[in-house]
Amino acid sequence: MLDSRRKFIKQSAIAAAGTYLGTMGLSAKSYGNIIGANDRVRVGVVGFSDRFKDSLLPSFLNHNKELNFDIVAVSDLWSYRRGLGVDHLKSKFGHDITACRNNDELYNLKDIDAVIVSTADFQHAFHATEAVNNKCDVYCEKPFAETMEDARMALKAVKASKQIVQIGSQRRSGSNYKAASQFIKDGKFGDITMVELSWNVNQPGRWRRPDLVAKLKQEDTDWKRFLINRPFEEWDPRKYLEYRLFWPYSSGMPGQWMSHQIDTVHWFTDLKHPRSVVANGGIYQWKDGRRNWDTTTAVFDYGKPNDPNNGFQVVFTSRMHNGDEKPAEIYYSNGGELNLITNMVSPVGGLNAKAAAAMKMQPNLLPELKLTDMVEQVAASASTGGDKLTSAHMRNWMECIRSRQQTNAPVEAGYYHSIANIMTNAAARTGKKATFDEAKQEVMVDGKVFKY
Repeated sequence: MLDSRRKFIKQSAIAAAGTYLGTMGLSAKSYGNIIGANDRVRVGVVGFSDRFKDSLLPSFLNHNKELNFDIVAVSDLWSYRRGLGVDHLKSKFGHDITACRNNDELYNLKDIDAVIVSTADFQHAFHATEAVNNKCDVYCEKPFAETMEDARMALKAVKASKQIVQIGSQRRSGSNYKAASQFIKDGKFGDITMVELSWNVNQPGRWRRPDLVAKLKQEDTDWKRFLINRPFEEWDPRKYLEYRLFWPYSSGMPGQWMSHQIDTVHWFTDLKHPRSVVANGGIYQWKDGRRNWDTTTAVFDYGKPNDPNNGFQVVFTSRMHNGDEKPAEIYYSNGGELNLITNMVSPVGGLNAKAAAAMKMQPNLLPELKLTDMVEQVAASASTGGDKLTSAHMRNWMECIRSRQQTNAPVEAGYYHSIANIMTNAAARTGKKATFDEAKQEVMVDGKVFKY
């Protein structure tokens, strides 16, 4: 039984750790919550996706031997991808991989300690809830949730559990982002007055999977289980594989790109969500049957609730035409800017002597600093596979499974970016201003709860 195995692991760890408790500052009771350092953590894969194969897995492989982690099973509804997953993982780990047709089969194995969730956008919160309810730690890709109902469900489940959860907001494990956060929180930047976020690509095939769509047959998967709690629609392989183009299976740009960038706003400021959001856009270039926009502009008002004299604006723009995928994140204050493209703090645009003198004011200019000089560099091992941010983020999750400490991107980070994401979607789909009701924990439009 899994519970018996974990009990044995904890007891073994306690027995072996007596001499270390004092130096680590841990009691025997707290150390009892740590999985033994000499015991292998067995991980299951929930969804053998491109994201998992091309980024999450290489990042995992950077650290699994050192931290004694192993992948032992893969769950995927589609028989073709399930087979690919087994073969690929077997080649990487050199042992058999258990194939599971669904997550019920995965959790029935009784020897899974943790899972990596990389499924369709709208499924993340549900699959995270499933995992913690089965006493598994979770690395959960973003967006965390695309509806408030799902977000509240998952938040409640995680908080009621003792599981370690890492939301896939990997900026939170980046040394430059940590330096930016500290610089702002230390008051050195001054009050934020504006944030500009952008993410542009020019890729007709982005989020398209025509070759895979041609392979997928309904009898080879489980369409009903795929839909989970979304309204029933007739079988459509495009919605199954190209879900990022189709609401309500994904919000597209907000969930995929904005959720990363808006999370840094919450992190740097300790604000939980926008006060309001308006949005505009449309399908201007790629008229291929998609439902989600290929061009989006969203404008956010952030600040303390009911305090119009305190706040700042955030603008997110994204287009799937004329772009080179160099996401921009620039924070402005009256003294200059903090630019996470160049990783520089600079006096650019700050209140200079001439402008200040005209109003008998003192100039206010930031020094020129390089963010990456202010913190330790990411470990060299983080660059051997996957991207550096994801590798560092995966390592943080693995280390926290060992230590039972809080991850860099806990469940609250996912919950808060989900609020901003859902507010953006509400504004985009109604053409009206979206707000948030703190008491109800609901996104509101015209005084009514927004329902997709």
